Amino acid sequence: MFVVNVEGAIYRNGKWLMIRRSEQEEHAAGCLSMVGGKCDLEGMSSDILERSLKREIYEEVGIEVDDLIYVNSSSFVTGKGTHVIDIVFLCQEVTGEPYAKSEEEVGEVMWMTTHEIISQKETPAYLKENIQLAEKKLAAN
Repeated sequence: MFVVNVEGAIYRNGKWLMIRRSEQEEHAAGCLSMVGGKCDLEGMSSDILERSLKREIYEEVGIEVDDLIYVNSSSFVTGKGTHVIDIVFLCQEVTGEPYAKSEEEVGEVMWMTTHEIISQKETPAYLKENIQLAEKKLAAN
């Protein structure tokens, strides 16, 4: 019915961890994005969103995160007609220095300020909104 996708808003020293999605990706190839990915089918499970996000972040950029705080959720339909529910969490970085660990999924890793993300014309509107909401959540905590 839906693909469930989770994304991490990871903040350090005044900047957000962003990736440029690999050109090999089926959805949003080459686009600026937060780190994340799909939840796997697990049957009966608890904390699936949180565990999936931690797994995806480690698989894609090689760092561990903790203290996940819900930011928002949205839905969209991919160019191939797949219905997706997307959930964003504010994450505390715990260990490691991010790098493009999964080159099939990640073309580039970068740290960017909110202004840098929002001011780029090619930044998707949903990413601008998610970063602004994550920044509000960060300020409230």
